[in-house]
Amino acid sequence: MSQWTTLCPITDILPGTGVCALIGEQQVAIFRPYADEQVFAISNIDPFAQASVLSRGLIAEHQGELWVASPLKKQHFRLHDGYCLEDDSRSVAHFTSRVLDGMVQVAA
Repeated sequence: MSQWTTLCPITDILPGTGVCALIGEQQVAIFRPYADEQVFAISNIDPFAQASVLSRGLIAEHQGELWVASPLKKQHFRLHDGYCLEDDSRSVAHFTSRVLDGMVQVAA
């Protein structure tokens, strides 16, 4: 049974951007690619640079999938599962996320 952590109103995340949230001691990057209520959550830690920056990356579409490009070394991480396009051994954790009654939630 999943426990949901409520983070913020969906309106706090501008479409086409990401934000960072702290869940316990875990930094989570939350992305809102479009103006609808679809959100994605992956680790905020870039595994190549060991820096907390993925929430600042650029959202892009490639072969019908949504990705975020790290702002440091430009590796691409798929939003729905954290898979790294350039090196699958460096994929990042992903988290189940949703919007419920206008609030962004992530499963713990």
